[in-house]
Amino acid sequence: MRPWVRSAWSWFKRVAPWALAVLVLVLVVRQARTVDWPAVGQALQQMPPDRLAAAAGLALLSHGLYASFDLIGRRLSGHRLSALRTLGTAAISYAFNLNAGSLVGGFALRLRLYTRWGLSVAQVAQVIAHSMATNWLGYLWVGGAVLLWAPPRLSDGWALPDPALRAAGLAMLLAALAYPVLCRFVRPRRLVWRGQSLTLASAPLAVWQLVAGGASWLLIGATVWSLFGGRIDYPTVLGALLLAALAGVLTHVPAGLGVLEAVFVATLGGRLPVAEVLATVLAYRATYYLLPLALALPAYALSEAAARHRNGAAEAPAQR
Repeated sequence: MRPWVRSAWSWFKRVAPWALAVLVLVLVVRQARTVDWPAVGQALQQMPPDRLAAAAGLALLSHGLYASFDLIGRRLSGHRLSALRTLGTAAISYAFNLNAGSLVGGFALRLRLYTRWGLSVAQVAQVIAHSMATNWLGYLWVGGAVLLWAPPRLSDGWALPDPALRAAGLAMLLAALAYPVLCRFVRPRRLVWRGQSLTLASAPLAVWQLVAGGASWLLIGATVWSLFGGRIDYPTVLGALLLAALAGVLTHVPAGLGVLEAVFVATLGGRLPVAEVLATVLAYRATYYLLPLALALPAYALSEAAARHRNGAAEAPAQR
């Protein structure tokens, strides 16, 4: 690659995410100015309590499933932290990840919690890598299936032709299915990049990663769908959720604040009044983002206290 091409590509990679973030935020602000917020508040107050309770149950189940992704990393990295402690650490980190961003919850907090319990940085990196792989493998095949069989309908300014969406869906499905094939035939079962190695899963475990990752996204979709009370079909809600998740990642906005709402309005605003769509998304935030965070905050404090007690007890004999 010629030097000027390499330089231009490097510049584009630095600038493009910020440009996209600015564009999305401008659209979010423009959309927010047109919203009848008192109507949103009224729609939120009228939401049945049993619907909120069902969504909260699905949200907690989804968080539990996501936490189990770290058990895959536990097996492949060989660390000896108990399964229960691993699940607790992953659940706390995921709640912070959703609300404060991946750098805080997905990486920094996870690294702190795991190393406090005696894991090496290399082991934590393996756990994080396999958790992320499981999550995005699930996104690929679920998103691919949605694009193939029920492509989301966007507003006129954002609409793409169905053949293009279905081609993208097929590519996503093939990419996800290539992973267990790679794990089956690559020998040695280890990837090395910039001096860091990653142990690949066995083929059966790779299939389980696909199943667990996909089930997690399906549960998140079910959480949002339950809040709509059956007024919009599940594949349409799932498609909107997947688009919103991707937009949130690309724009680097913590908790997808504003981005999530804008995507749901763009995809579902033609099916229901905008006020009802926004009220449902806010209820989703409360059940999927804020409720787990409220549980994670005291759990984090207890984990820190337990780790301090453990490390203090381990240091005491050495000082004698």
